[in-house]
Amino acid sequence: MNNKNIGSMEGSPVVKVAALIIIIAGVIYAKSIITPFLLALFISIICAQPISWLEKKRIPKWLAVIIVIFGLILFFSGFAFLIGGTLSSFSSNVSKYESTLTMISNSFIQFLNDKGFKIPKDQVSNLIQPARILEFTAILVNQLLNMMGNTFLIFLIILFILMEFGSFSVKAKAILSVSDESISYFSTITKNIRHYLGIKTLVCLLTGVLIYIALMIIGVDYPLLWALIAGLMNYIPNIGSIIAAVPAVLFALVQFGLGGALWTLASFLLVNNVLGNFVEPRIMGKGLGLSTLVVFLSLLFWGFILGTVGMFLSIPLTMTIKIILEQNEKTRWLAILLGTPADAEIYLQHKELIKEQQHKKSFLKE
Repeated sequence: MNNKNIGSMEGSPVVKVAALIIIIAGVIYAKSIITPFLLALFISIICAQPISWLEKKRIPKWLAVIIVIFGLILFFSGFAFLIGGTLSSFSSNVSKYESTLTMISNSFIQFLNDKGFKIPKDQVSNLIQPARILEFTAILVNQLLNMMGNTFLIFLIILFILMEFGSFSVKAKAILSVSDESISYFSTITKNIRHYLGIKTLVCLLTGVLIYIALMIIGVDYPLLWALIAGLMNYIPNIGSIIAAVPAVLFALVQFGLGGALWTLASFLLVNNVLGNFVEPRIMGKGLGLSTLVVFLSLLFWGFILGTVGMFLSIPLTMTIKIILEQNEKTRWLAILLGTPADAEIYLQHKELIKEQQHKKSFLKE
């Protein structure tokens, strides 16, 4: 086989798709290694800002990194201490709440049957088991707490990334032997991710605090647990807030009946709608630069590849890919597909402007 045939095979769409599938399969196989690195990388991007601020205060970089790392350790240790007792108490009592919720659901089905709906109780119970949601909640929270995996390894990766953070652009320039302008998208990627994760973290913390206050007023047990789930699930776009509300509403139903469940549901709807539709868009600025469909599909895609961590990091990962695709004319059409209609209109206007400038230059030469 000559070089020409080899070159044509390398450019074949089939070969590219096959290579992409192999890469995805490799990522899925190695996700136990990749996941801690991605967590450490995105946490480091957030931490780069306070380190830069400390350096401006004439604090040496090595000391600024140590201060930030120590702050992270204190934060996660306090977080684990606060939620540990609540989670242990909930896990030990979850079977009692499950049985109560099963009785409520069976009574509701019986009520519908008495009204003439003729719903087969056994089949419905097999298909819909609301009591299992509480058990699943305990498992989910355990997974979220263990999501950090090997904490020591993650903090070690964060430490080394932060120490080397300032030299990445220089090394990239030396490797690629290109100008600052052509690798400027590295800074664009870090800036966009830091902007998104920083604001999203503040919104998630605010969501957790408001949900905690609301549930304390209503009197729902384990308000810290439901506030934790609400805050963490807010990182997951579109469906996160819905997933967070379901177990809390069911628990309120067990504890207080229909009235308590409705008040709890109203609290979740009010907090998520106010923060999601008014507060977050105002402080987020121009938005994610991703279409709504792409946001949902990226959630499914990264969740399938990297599991729970992939769902939490779906937006930053997709934003990174979009920015990279924008830098090459051959792949820019993919970036346009991932983006919003407004981005496509801006691109068309830019293209028309370039055509007009070229037409003016050619007219002047003539």
